[in-house]
Amino acid sequence: MLGSTKGKSLCQYVPDYVLYDLETTGTSCYYDEVIEISAVKVRGGKVVDEFNELVNPKRPIPYAASMVNHISDEMVAGAPVFSEILPEFLAFIGDDVLVGHNIKSFDMKFLYRDCEKYLNQTLTNDYVDTLAVAKICFPDWKHRRLSDLAEYYGISTAGAHRALTDCKMNQRVYELLGRELAGEGTTGVKPEIRSCPMCGRPLKKRNGRYGEFWGCTGFPECRHTENV
Repeated sequence: MLGSTKGKSLCQYVPDYVLYDLETTGTSCYYDEVIEISAVKVRGGKVVDEFNELVNPKRPIPYAASMVNHISDEMVAGAPVFSEILPEFLAFIGDDVLVGHNIKSFDMKFLYRDCEKYLNQTLTNDYVDTLAVAKICFPDWKHRRLSDLAEYYGISTAGAHRALTDCKMNQRVYELLGRELAGEGTTGVKPEIRSCPMCGRPLKKRNGRYGEFWGCTGFPECRHTENV
């Protein structure tokens, strides 16, 4: 849960996990703040518990952010600040694998920052980014937004961009992506997945000067490569 080393990025299906989502005042983990955090706890592929809290960012919510997530200053005026909610969220997730869409580039950065800021430690939970899984399952797609995946699977996107709604939507998507990884999904093909022997992250086929090669998706932190 908390320690000195960040968890690893996984690219696989796990049956027990916590899927979470953040809404924020903007897109920068350096300047913006969390205004909503939600999660669903899953055991054996089924939701067994929920976590949902609005957060007072102690600053006005920009109009552009409110237009996306429909969260206003009035809604968060009486809400706790994130330093109070974060320990409750950490107790909820325990040591579970975390799952979410585009969390490697967005949500995890906010959690890492605020765990270090308020608790002087980092988040050690391993995590699965469903965007990375979708790239493996649907390599030819131009876009793999959560709404794209939901619509592909016939899942309603009503109420999207509120954290708990997105969690429930993404949980259903992740279960179906798990079937794709097993070769039992809509494509009927089991995708080739290789893991980096150095850091455990997925390897991805890339094009270089001398042709195709396997490169670690953890680049530039990890620079491991293999011949195709």
